[in-house]
Amino acid sequence: MKTDRQVEALLRELAPQVIGLLVRKHGQFDACEDAVQEALLSAAQQWPGQGIPDSPKSWLATVASRRLVDEWRSESARRRREENDALMDVAGPGDASDSDDTLTVLFLCCHPSLSAPSQLALTLRAVGGLTTGEIATAFLVPESTLAQRISRAKQTIKKAGAAFVLPPSAELGERLRVVLQVLYLIFNEGYTTSGGPELHRADLTAEAIRLTRLLRRLMPDEDEVTGLLALMLLTDARRAARAGDDGSLVPLAEQDRTRWNAETIAEGVSLVSEALEAGPVGPYQVQAAIAAVHSEAATAADTDWAQILALYDVLEKVSPGPVVTLNRAVAVAEVNGPEAGLELLATLDGDSRMSQTHRLDSVRGHLLELAGDTGAAREAYLRAAGKTASEPEKRYLALRAERLG
Repeated sequence: MKTDRQVEALLRELAPQVIGLLVRKHGQFDACEDAVQEALLSAAQQWPGQGIPDSPKSWLATVASRRLVDEWRSESARRRREENDALMDVAGPGDASDSDDTLTVLFLCCHPSLSAPSQLALTLRAVGGLTTGEIATAFLVPESTLAQRISRAKQTIKKAGAAFVLPPSAELGERLRVVLQVLYLIFNEGYTTSGGPELHRADLTAEAIRLTRLLRRLMPDEDEVTGLLALMLLTDARRAARAGDDGSLVPLAEQDRTRWNAETIAEGVSLVSEALEAGPVGPYQVQAAIAAVHSEAATAADTDWAQILALYDVLEKVSPGPVVTLNRAVAVAEVNGPEAGLELLATLDGDSRMSQTHRLDSVRGHLLELAGDTGAAREAYLRAAGKTASEPEKRYLALRAERLG
């Protein structure tokens, strides 16, 4: 949205609240979400020049409700009586409920019947308040494609008969896992974009952090929510040092650590310490602890790799998977030598989940370079460069290969 920051921040905060208000009043999540998007656009156009209304939530609810009525009127005469009833019951300026349905909207957008891309898109639009165009730009897809994805997602939710309520306690843990995964995917796409000319999208990382802060406020006793927020903050604190003046990627070991955000690191360390003290640890807490160890090292040489390897050992027990093994191989190499890391890395060669990503070849190239096998390292870097759609990563990997040529 082309708005000043105050209006933009307010609209993003109010978007899921107004959706919740309308869904509870009218039902039909799909139609209500569309209507709220129209109201947000109207506000973005009017409020910067005319000022923010005394009751912005009520203003949005009124405009969105009228948009719903107009849409229903155009459908068919068969529904005229229901539409007229709705028109008589449009929310007035002082009628907006004080309840906050943001958490319910977030869980609905992360419904298990949806694919991961659909969960991402719907969460960013309904909970994040981003426009379809903004989301399409972030994920490098045509706006029409993104619009169809969102439309299909809402129809899938409708067909699944999902009620506008929080999941029952028996399902809450699994659904929360999906919500956290979606928020982390949004953050990762912003921190290292999967394609295109930019290394990162600060708007996406900021939105992921904002939504995770909101989730923590709504669910303060969930330690994994705290762990995820800590992980995001500790990772994002390094953003300024990740790119050179020309936009090129700067690996962790070569970053100017004076450019790391000390205030953000302090908050992240405090949060992860709080989460770890509370009880049984989850994967996000462990990953945040690893990020905290990195943040405590004044230089790359000061990194406590033995502690990081011990934490990866814990993470592999808590949440095993190829990405964990990939990252653990780097820690193994730092502690026990590159040959040991390469041996562990070889266990991933037959894993189909790693066949489409450039990261396996990228890490292999790094470890082969450490082992002194420059020829094989160069080939691995070139394979990795051919697999990534990120232009900064492609340039970085090609340069590593060229230096070994």
